Amino acid sequence: MPPDLCLLRGGGDLATGIVWRLTRAGWPVVVCELPEPLTVRRSVAVSSAVREGAFEVEGMRAELAASADEAATLARAGVVGVLVSPELPPIGADVVIDARVAKRNIDTSLHDADLVIGVGPGFTAGIDCDAVVETERGHHLGRVFWNGAAAADTGTPGIVAGKGAERVLRAEAGGLVAWQAAIGDLVDKGQMLGAVGGMGITAPFEGLVRGLIADGVEVGRGMKIGDIDPRPDPAACFEISDKALSVGGGVLEAVLTWSNR
Repeated sequence: MPPDLCLLRGGGDLATGIVWRLTRAGWPVVVCELPEPLTVRRSVAVSSAVREGAFEVEGMRAELAASADEAATLARAGVVGVLVSPELPPIGADVVIDARVAKRNIDTSLHDADLVIGVGPGFTAGIDCDAVVETERGHHLGRVFWNGAAAADTGTPGIVAGKGAERVLRAEAGGLVAWQAAIGDLVDKGQMLGAVGGMGITAPFEGLVRGLIADGVEVGRGMKIGDIDPRPDPAACFEISDKALSVGGGVLEAVLTWSNR
């Protein structure tokens, strides 16, 4: 394996596309997550290792580590080390990738590692990171910018099979999530999927339950808690998306460009 240790902040589905690309190319990877991950597409996210202890995505194994040292050891052995650490751990990473997709820079600094990559809006290359990878669907998806910033957040999900904002399920009230549906289910328009804080969540149209935040997680009003896909292909729920792989390819390009320098 290359000697450069890559540390990702965030282990959601988009971040997992990055992890998959990097590990396939031979880089050791550690992922930092929250104690209670807010991932929606949990069936294709290494963040699921936080609850499960270990998790596999398309042949890639991720395991929960008890310490930064253990996470690094797992990474060097070819397993994705998942560490519960909202803060940047003192792990000696050569590359830090902020893939939390918060649409803003929370606390990432240009000085966090030899190479710092920001994923999506909120980052400007040369100011708070070395490179930025575009996440907006379109001609620039997956492109690497060594100067400037990614496209600003539009606040509107991309169109998939004619559906846009309505694809996203949001909490209408704060409280604990309780689902009746499961990822991979085919549902009818208006079908009851579950509830948050006692308020029911129904399917906005006939489609496939592509993602649901974990049962029992406490969420705030307006938070994204689910994803309905108009394309009736249950197998797609368990495959890394085209978008995640494209973004992952951009991050891998950035790492290789820096490494070759």
